[in-house]
Amino acid sequence: MGTYQEDTKVQKNRWWILVSVALFTFMSTLDGSIVNIALPTMSKDLKVPMNQAEWVVSIYLMVVCSCLLLFGKVGDSFGKIKVYRVGTIIFTIGSLLCGFNHSLAFLLFGRIVQAVGASMTMATNSGIITEIFPMNERGRALGSIGAFVSLGSIAGPGLGGLILSQLPWSYIFWINVPVGLITILVGNYFLPKDLTMSRKKIDWLGFMTFSVTIMTFFGGVFIGQEVGYLHALPVSLVVVAVIAFVAFIQIEKKKANPLIVFSIFKNKMFTISLITAVLIFSSNFFINVVLPFYLQDARGLSASFAGLLMMVFPGLMIIGSPLSGYLTDKIGPKMLILTGLVLLSAAQLMYNFMDVKTALWYFTITTALMGLGNSLFQSPNNTMVMSSVTKENLGVAGSLNSFARNLGMVIGVSLSTTILYSGMSAAYGQKVTTYLTNRPDIFIFGMRVTFTASFVLCFVALILSIFRFRKGGKDGQ
Repeated sequence: MGTYQEDTKVQKNRWWILVSVALFTFMSTLDGSIVNIALPTMSKDLKVPMNQAEWVVSIYLMVVCSCLLLFGKVGDSFGKIKVYRVGTIIFTIGSLLCGFNHSLAFLLFGRIVQAVGASMTMATNSGIITEIFPMNERGRALGSIGAFVSLGSIAGPGLGGLILSQLPWSYIFWINVPVGLITILVGNYFLPKDLTMSRKKIDWLGFMTFSVTIMTFFGGVFIGQEVGYLHALPVSLVVVAVIAFVAFIQIEKKKANPLIVFSIFKNKMFTISLITAVLIFSSNFFINVVLPFYLQDARGLSASFAGLLMMVFPGLMIIGSPLSGYLTDKIGPKMLILTGLVLLSAAQLMYNFMDVKTALWYFTITTALMGLGNSLFQSPNNTMVMSSVTKENLGVAGSLNSFARNLGMVIGVSLSTTILYSGMSAAYGQKVTTYLTNRPDIFIFGMRVTFTASFVLCFVALILSIFRFRKGGKDGQ
């Protein structure tokens, strides 16, 4: 059996393949965050409280996390490109369904369909690029995918705000349809047929227990926000999650072809790089969740202007990511990652000093610092994850890398909203699960508590990175 490197047609079109995969990667990641800016509008339009509207974000991320490892294995068994192609179609159909403004329940159904398609593309994109690109270009290609993932995860609120300034919130989802169709057509023309398929049995029992773990744990967290964490339902869900997780580990140890090969975590550089990615993506989603409420509700700015201000973050990413990728090749990832984490920690501290009268230039500089810090951190860290494992573990590493990013996002949504509402409830003296009209002081108190927690996440990531480079020796250079 030949390789893609030996196929002249594939090599001639490899950059078109990268553009197609990167564009869809951007779209599927973007849909985890673009809804945040529209939540206040959706909440009013669908006549549901804010904490229920947040399920539109949460359910997408939860389903993606649940399915990523499964589709990584399905791709290895039946063909990554086949799974990727089916995923693009399912995601586009889900995007179409999401735009029909019927009810919260129908919107959540559309988001689940979207998430299944997104997880199919996310689980296979790194593997496709790894197989198609020769070794001397693989780092740049994987770095590009990582940059598009990072950009998609934080560009959402800004881009969503610009769409909302001209169109109803349905178009946040419908904009994916023409882009999806173009990507499908480009992919059908340029993507080759699968060459590597293992035909190994799929670990369905492992998938079921893993999926139950993710859905019940985060479901318990989000329901607990509304009814209280000592209520029977969230407590029961968390108990089920713990039991399912224990069962998952036991099942995986006995399987010949498990969803997760636990031996890969013995590689400390790989493991700590993944944990750091989870922490920073969580911190990014603290920003994505809190800032739209700060700008629109507390400051009274329009969705379009709020979106414009939040575009500073991805704007700096667009400028900084290519430079960061270039510098990674020249000087190595160590100093870039550490500098990025210092800037991210500093930005979180600066957010703590904001209130309703804070000058917008201060907000802009702080957000720009976040964007610069992220651009310096994300590409080198992604490269470290993929370069710290052996060739036979590249597929597993890519799947776990995507899982770490999405896990960070769903942790960010659940943790930030939990801390925000807990802080607001403490300041108000009774339970709060939404923005209180005419009481910006209550929100600002909760916001500051939330940004303090976000600073802790960034600072822990910084300490872990110092540790991993000291332990990693030459690999961390």
